[in-house]
Amino acid sequence: MHAIFLAGTAGSGKSLLTSILGPWFVEKGSSSIIVNLDPGVISLPYTPDVDIRNYINIEELMEQYQLGPNGALILSSDMIATKLPEIQEEIDSFDPDYAIIDTPGQLELFAYRESGPFVVKNLSAEGKVAIFLFDAALVSNAANLVSISLLAASIRLRFGIPQIAVLSKRDLVEKGWKKILKWSSNRVELEAELQKEKDSEVYLLSKGIASSLAKAGFSHELIPVSAVTNEGIVELSASISRILRGGEEVED
Repeated sequence: MHAIFLAGTAGSGKSLLTSILGPWFVEKGSSSIIVNLDPGVISLPYTPDVDIRNYINIEELMEQYQLGPNGALILSSDMIATKLPEIQEEIDSFDPDYAIIDTPGQLELFAYRESGPFVVKNLSAEGKVAIFLFDAALVSNAANLVSISLLAASIRLRFGIPQIAVLSKRDLVEKGWKKILKWSSNRVELEAELQKEKDSEVYLLSKGIASSLAKAGFSHELIPVSAVTNEGIVELSASISRILRGGEEVED
C-alpha cells in the first residue's frame, strides 16, 4: 500500500482534490481508499472509507473538557496520533494499492504539533508522498507565492517524505496560472515581479527567502491542477508514479 497525504492552507482545495484522486486510481485499475483525518470537518465532497470522526468527536470533547471550539480542535489534533492503531487496522482491512489521506484543514495544528508528523512517520506503507497545494487565488501575488513556498518547505521538513507541489484551482485564475508557473520556475521573473512591491521590507524579505529556498534545493516545480475540470490530473498522477512506483504507471 502507498500513502498519499494531501496538505495545504485552509481552503486550498485538499478535500476536492482528494475526491478526484480516489476514483482516478480506480479507473486506472488500482484499488484506492480515502482517509479523512480532519476530526473537525462538517461536510466533505466524498464519502471517506476511513474516518477519524468515528473515533474523535469534537462536540463531545467540548462538553467533556469544557473547551471552546479552538481548544477542542487543538485537543482533537493531538488525539489523532493515539488513534493510529485503529486507523491502520481499518486501512489494512481494505488492502488498497493507494490510501489517499486528507489531512486537517488547520494545517498548523496537524503539521506543527507532534501528532501530524507522528502519523506520517508511523503509518505503515510501502511508499509515502505528500501533495502540497498552492492555492492559485492566493499565490497570484508574487510575495504570497514566496510565503507559501516557505510554508511548503517547512511542511516537507516536518513530514520528512517526498513532496509534490500542486497549483490548485487553476480554473479560477483563467490564464493567470501561467504567470505563477513562470515565477516559480524562473527566479529572474520572480524577482522582477517582487520589485514592483511598494513595501521595501516585503521586497527584501521575499527576495531573500526566495534566494535561500533556491540555494537549499527547495524550489517548487508546480503542477497546475483543477479538481473541477480534471486538468493536470494526468501530470499529477505521473509525478506520483515516479516517486512511489519508480515511474511505473498503474495498469489500465
